[in-house]
Order: sequence, then structure tokens, then C-alpha cells
Amino acid sequence: MGARILVIEDEIAINDVIRLSLVAAGHEVDSFFNGTEAEEALKKRHDYGCAIVDVMLPGKDGFALLLELVNYGVPVIFLTARGELPDKIRGLTGGAEDYMVKPFEMVELLVRVNKVLERHSPSEAVVTVKDVVIDPAKRTAVKNGAEVYLKPMEFDCLMMLVRNKNKAVTRAQLLAALWGVEFEGETRTVDAHVGRIRKKLGFGEVIKTVPRIGYRLEVDE
Repeated sequence: MGARILVIEDEIAINDVIRLSLVAAGHEVDSFFNGTEAEEALKKRHDYGCAIVDVMLPGKDGFALLLELVNYGVPVIFLTARGELPDKIRGLTGGAEDYMVKPFEMVELLVRVNKVLERHSPSEAVVTVKDVVIDPAKRTAVKNGAEVYLKPMEFDCLMMLVRNKNKAVTRAQLLAALWGVEFEGETRTVDAHVGRIRKKLGFGEVIKTVPRIGYRLEVDE
């Protein structure tokens, strides 16, 4: 399942591309263009898995917002054109989880968001699907007592299907979550990964193809 993410960025084009990329990756997004408006909204809602924050904002700037976000327990990734070392040190020592400098690659931002979410999310429980035991923390899949080697991207693909069990996951969602929304490859990349997972785990009847949409991992509730 995705997280709810807060985006505070005053440049409309950048705000839009971040929001669309996060939504495509399965997250929910609340976005603001003004620091003061974001501050007011935080008083009403602050259950965010992560916040992506520009430093230079109309109203309250990102550094001023940082303390409030940290106090609410919201992990912060700064995304800013201010790349000087003193600014980085101020952000990181002030409690930010990460500090990215513009211009940036969307794929890298998505990876960093996922890492922050992993650090702050409760450990996922071990999942059993048919005769396969999947351990998200150890990143292992054990079939009939023997570990089956899955490449990192294959395991990530499997986990996205597991987290959305009995729901259709589109190829576009898988591409965005695993490779980034700007990935220029074709959907056959997803099909190849799913094909290898099916073969390695014997999931031919477990991971169903949803025609013209994507895939669904079927398990008994």
C-alpha cells in the first residue's frame, strides 16, 4: 500500500510532476505552493509518511517548517536549489532525513522517498502465499523450505503485488513504483519480471493476468 505524502513546492510545474509521479507510484499526495498555507493545513492533518519540501517558499520557508514537521513526526526530504554546504548542514542537523539539490531526477527522488518510508514504517509481517514464505525484512522468499533467489527488482515487484493482494495492479503502476515514472522502457519489462517470478515461485496460477490492465496476486483471505 502507498503512503500519504506531503509536497510543499512553489513552482507549479515541479509540484505537478512530483505529485503525478507519486500518485502513479501508488501514493496519496497533498500538495501546497505556499509555506504558510502548508503550516495551517498541518494543524488539521499531519499523518504523513513523508514530506518533500522546498526551502525557498512564499510565506514560511522550508527551514522554518522543518521543526513543525519533525515535531509532528513527519520525515522530511528537502528538495531545493540551495545546494551550498551550510544549507545542507542546516537542513540535516535540523532533523531532515535527506537533502536533494535541483535539478533532480524523478527516479532518484522516488527511490529516496521509498527509503525514507522504509526507515519509518513498522516492520512488515512475514507473508505466506501457498507454499512460499515471504519475509519483507530479510527480503527472502522460501519455497518448501528452500530459499528461492529473486533479483532485487523481482522481489520489489513481488512485494507490490503482495501488498495489493486480490487487487489489480496496472503495468503503469509497477513501472512507476519500480523504475520511475520517467522510465522509457516498455511494459514488456514488467511482463518479463512477472514471468520470472511466476516461474521461480511456481506462481503461474497465483499471479493472474488482468487483460489490458496488469496483474493480480490471488490469495485466500
